[in-house]
Amino acid sequence: MLTLDRVTKNYRTGTLGGGHFTAVDRVSFDARTGEVVSLIGESGSGKSTIGRMILGLTSVSDGTLTLDGKPVKAGKEYYRHVQGVFQDPFSCYNPVFKADRVFAQIRQAYYPQVPAKEWAERVERAVRDVRLDPGAVLGKYPHQLSGGQLQRLLIARALLLDLTFLVADEITSMLDASTRIDVLNLLADLKERGLGVLYITHDLSLGTYLAERTVVLRRGRIVERGDTQKVFGNPQHPYTRTLLASVPRLNLPWTAAESLETCAFHAAGGRGGDGGLQESEPGHFVACAQLPDCGRTPA
Repeated sequence: MLTLDRVTKNYRTGTLGGGHFTAVDRVSFDARTGEVVSLIGESGSGKSTIGRMILGLTSVSDGTLTLDGKPVKAGKEYYRHVQGVFQDPFSCYNPVFKADRVFAQIRQAYYPQVPAKEWAERVERAVRDVRLDPGAVLGKYPHQLSGGQLQRLLIARALLLDLTFLVADEITSMLDASTRIDVLNLLADLKERGLGVLYITHDLSLGTYLAERTVVLRRGRIVERGDTQKVFGNPQHPYTRTLLASVPRLNLPWTAAESLETCAFHAAGGRGGDGGLQESEPGHFVACAQLPDCGRTPA
């Protein structure tokens, strides 16, 4: 299980670095193997920063990040179990090399003792597992493949390791609708095999498609989290309701979302026993919109 406990990320700002900006503020949640956790929020809310901290690409300023109870230490052994797939698949490939070079790099780093024939069989099996025809994609240059094919090759690369957890950061945002569903169904298949997935997205409809649990982030702080059906079926925080109200519906006229200045949990004090969140119902936690320690920022 991957656990974030009051994880914080600060950046220095200003000409001489005298100021600071908190991109992620005391975020706490966990993600288990065999489930998908959806991390949802608008652009700039800190979603990708959390993903980068999990992957060891950005340092943690404060708080703890553990995998199966052990502090995360980015390195070869950690990346054997935790991998990431990002928004722009084209940026993950060197255009002067064929796309399947990503598999050769995995072999060189982790399995140099595996004979070439056996490795080729492993690669073909992994490619078929992500619903691609090895003959149609292996040996091609990145520009000869679609974004969906490149994304699935990156997932196949991860499957060649002893993977237990995958960070999927906006992996469908650059894909067309039909390919997007194919990639999401692939993530569902991986979940059934016991893989844990943190699915980072700003698209609420896609977030509810896969995830058993949802974390809603606003300006670096969690405002609501819990079982996906409870978070979206009975949203308690004004920001979550604002997100849901912003989703276009063909059969209803659009209306302005409600103000963030009201909060049903303000009267309760806002300070819960779970990272400053109130438990509104079993498995459903909500922050106060007005108290500083619980996520209020000016609307």
